[in-house]
Amino acid sequence: MAKLFGTDGIRGIANSELSPELALNIGRAGAYVLAGNTGCLPKILIGTDTRLSTDMLEAALISGICSVGAQVYRAGVIPSPAMAYLVRHYKMDAGIMLSASHNPMQDNGIKFFDESGYKLSDSVEEEIESLIENLLAGKPTDIPGPIGEKVGRSFICKNAVVDYVDFLVDTVSKNHLVGMKVAIDCANGATYEAARIAFKQLGAKVYAIHCDPDGTNINEECGSTHLKSLQTYVKAYQMDIGLAFDGDGDRVLAVDETGAEMDGDAIMAVCGLALKKKNKLKNNTIVATVMSNLGLQLFCEKEGLNLCRALVGDRYVIQEMKAGNYNFGGEQSGHIIFHDYNTTGDGILTGLQLLATLKESGQKMSELRKVMENMPQVLLGAKLGKRIKGDIRQNENIDKAIRELEEKLANNGRVLVRPSGTEPIVRVMLEGPEKVVIQKWAEELIAVIEKELQ
Repeated sequence: MAKLFGTDGIRGIANSELSPELALNIGRAGAYVLAGNTGCLPKILIGTDTRLSTDMLEAALISGICSVGAQVYRAGVIPSPAMAYLVRHYKMDAGIMLSASHNPMQDNGIKFFDESGYKLSDSVEEEIESLIENLLAGKPTDIPGPIGEKVGRSFICKNAVVDYVDFLVDTVSKNHLVGMKVAIDCANGATYEAARIAFKQLGAKVYAIHCDPDGTNINEECGSTHLKSLQTYVKAYQMDIGLAFDGDGDRVLAVDETGAEMDGDAIMAVCGLALKKKNKLKNNTIVATVMSNLGLQLFCEKEGLNLCRALVGDRYVIQEMKAGNYNFGGEQSGHIIFHDYNTTGDGILTGLQLLATLKESGQKMSELRKVMENMPQVLLGAKLGKRIKGDIRQNENIDKAIRELEEKLANNGRVLVRPSGTEPIVRVMLEGPEKVVIQKWAEELIAVIEKELQ
């Protein structure tokens, strides 16, 4: 069986690649493995985003969990980072989020959090996956099948959104955002309720777009992957800032008052420098990934900061943060981790911290963001028929094309090529002195990859 877990859980087309049968067995295997790690049958919190397929998959997942005697607590629609917090707050043994993040609505996904709010280690995921493989193949396992009063139960968790919002607003001083005008694009996803409440409670004037989920419109020409409508809105209604979340709310991109985009690197530069000035940046270090712009590295060198680069994926960013005792980092895509507050990327939390930094500066966001200048960078994706595993440079023609680009750029840029862990895409990133030139080279490399791997 192909490896189920990617960089952020298990994803696939709902009712096809991610079927109810598979969800049931994920629930059985996950509950059993987590029970072994906790020493007892666990209490598991489940949250979802707004996809139509959620009801179907949640029912199957709950059935699997209850079939091994575990208890399920249903939080309803909440952002993924709310799950990371609430698992700790409610003293659960694990959490499961049903979401495919920024993917289109026909996709769905399942990702686990441990009792401390962290995503599972590779070894635990491999243990769960091995059990799922045996279950689907009809092989015997040690998973119990209790009967009678030992069968698990499901409960409704009524205050999940309120408790998460209480946590968020406690990270910023009371009424600290009074007078600020913020536009939020909730991608018709999991932040549609919590984001509006949190910013309003802190005194901001909130103008929300794409906050009417109907099960089919999540991420549809909106949110962090489609900024155009937010950019137009911010300029038309003279907002101080615009914030665009993805479908499950673990990442955010910003738009300054002129409508210009701020990616995760720019957000990290602004917030990281603010933390340094307050002596709150541990070990004077920002943790980013290999995909972060060279401009972030130059910014850190200028400001006397250290830049630590991790593998792509917020789980790997957090691993580096824990290993080095760092408290701030993230990804260019907008997963920003304030580890003093939460254990994963948190879009609403990041938006609140960014807006608070803006308010304290007394500047406009277009001025504040000038602390970092992006180097020319091109990020494209080779679209394939299936998800690719392993090192694509084992293909001789692809390896040759990459080596030729590396020679052309020499010390004046970078080439990064990696399969996506969540989609059937190979991502190509080029940095260099001239945007037009590296755009052409990136497109040529994409053509080679698509030809060789289709």
